[in-house]
Amino acid sequence: MAVLIERKPWLMLDEWRGKMFTDEWPTLPQLFFISAERFPNRPCFTDFEGEGGAKNTLTYSQAAQKIRQLACWMVANGVKKGDHVAVTGKNSPQWAISFISAMYAGAIAVPLDYALHDSEVKNLMRVANPKMIFSDEEKYDFFSENFSDSIICSLSPKFQETYVYNLLAEQAVQLPQGQQDDIAAILFTSGTTGNPKGVVLSQKNLISDAFIAQTNLSIFETDIFYALLPIHHGYTMQAAFICPISVGAEIVFGKSMAVTRLMKELKEGGITIMLGVPLLYNKLLSGIRKGIRAKGPVVSLIMKFLMNLSFVLRKITGHNYGKVLFKSVLQAANIYTLRVAICGGGPLADSVFKAYNAAGIDFIQGYGLTETSPIIALNPLEHFKIESVGRDFSPYMEMKILNPDENGVGEVAVKGPMVMQGYYNMSEETAAVFTEDGFFKTGDLGWIDSEHYLMLCGRAKNLIVTDGGKNVYPEEIEDAFQLYDEIEQITVQGYVTEKDTKSEKIEALVYPSDELLKRLNVVRNEKSGEKLVLDAVQEYVSKVNKTLQPYARISKVTVLEAPLEMTTTRKVKRNYKGQPKA
Repeated sequence: MAVLIERKPWLMLDEWRGKMFTDEWPTLPQLFFISAERFPNRPCFTDFEGEGGAKNTLTYSQAAQKIRQLACWMVANGVKKGDHVAVTGKNSPQWAISFISAMYAGAIAVPLDYALHDSEVKNLMRVANPKMIFSDEEKYDFFSENFSDSIICSLSPKFQETYVYNLLAEQAVQLPQGQQDDIAAILFTSGTTGNPKGVVLSQKNLISDAFIAQTNLSIFETDIFYALLPIHHGYTMQAAFICPISVGAEIVFGKSMAVTRLMKELKEGGITIMLGVPLLYNKLLSGIRKGIRAKGPVVSLIMKFLMNLSFVLRKITGHNYGKVLFKSVLQAANIYTLRVAICGGGPLADSVFKAYNAAGIDFIQGYGLTETSPIIALNPLEHFKIESVGRDFSPYMEMKILNPDENGVGEVAVKGPMVMQGYYNMSEETAAVFTEDGFFKTGDLGWIDSEHYLMLCGRAKNLIVTDGGKNVYPEEIEDAFQLYDEIEQITVQGYVTEKDTKSEKIEALVYPSDELLKRLNVVRNEKSGEKLVLDAVQEYVSKVNKTLQPYARISKVTVLEAPLEMTTTRKVKRNYKGQPKA
């Protein structure tokens, strides 16, 4: 068994216990002010919203001053302990300051997905009933017109009178003392129709997870985190916002996945830790490989050999030689400064994981759910496993498999200080996701090895049972297509072949990329090109089928006319039955 480094990053909190906080864990505002005292002049929040895309940075002391100022204004304008304060907009320092200030004022923060449709927002607002709403420029007028009972504030300087940095209390106010058991935030994960499902997370949930996650990965005040994915999402909120605050690191807020902007922010930001989802890392790797192929077949073969050698040496010696071997390649991709790349939000193909590590980037996977604050497994750099989404955080939490089959596969369940308080005003739904002995049922299927590493198979509700009684996990098949640029989306589902037995075979819903259509010289959805497109897609399906067990092979392909709806973390929403087909 490999020897793992024992880390207890929370020990530094002892110096501040009794001064800044009195519980086992501080609140997020208390944690922020601890970092502001430790590193007052270090960069804290950075964006590229200055003149001509110039870099703007607030130090920890500057950000702390703005948080105090805004929290006092909120209390002076009627915010009381337990009130709801909504924050919505693209990633920005203003978003971050509003989020922390709401908690400092004693309120419960309700971060909202800025990409939701107006009707969906109205439905969430009906349930959340916020006292105040902090909105960016895009939806400021919408909130002002539709929610007159709430105080509307602006994250954008376009609206100077309500701009967060301009809000000053006219008299001194008393701010409430935060406690670890206070509700910190309600994160709505679904339910845009009907009754929205809001995950209730306490201060202890969020802060304990931030520190316990660091038992598997060391981070430092010198790190620069890239918060590119939407920060309202639990994954980014924890891994690229709360975790860096806990050590006094810098956070660079990205607002768009547009390639030119992404490249600029990676380069000028000097990013050392990047959080992403499979789609983002696949696109970056695809660009790198295209650049290598453009140098000719000889260079491509040499690079392939060197990458394989680099990966083998990494596994044998523990040293990463890729940073030296591929320095020019990494510099061209603006990721040479990266120390660690973390993938979450969905399964990543083994080949992608291996390629980044071979190229000199310490690349690891993590796993969690909004209901678990969210991180409950993370691969340690010094002993990662490609096939695993991470090692659990024993002994600081418990993870087990419910009702395992003959292969040890069953539903993953966890218990620990990071597990949610429940779903907002949904007692029956809350009870349904907990076992009698208090374990949260994740809904994910997997197995755990002897070293506490979790291997995921897929979502329980997505499981396909074939006519031979075999279990097929759609996510495992979809992963095999990740590096085919010609396929923009592929989603696998079962289709019933025998109504009496309800046995299923495998169908792939495919949305081909513009690149494939261009190569075939056809126009999307034109009848004349349908067969060409289907035949081309079938070729890729046949290649993947050869790598799968006979019972897991795709037997039906449907080419979609329009892409499937995706979440803001770039995962397909699996409500796709009945989508338009070619």
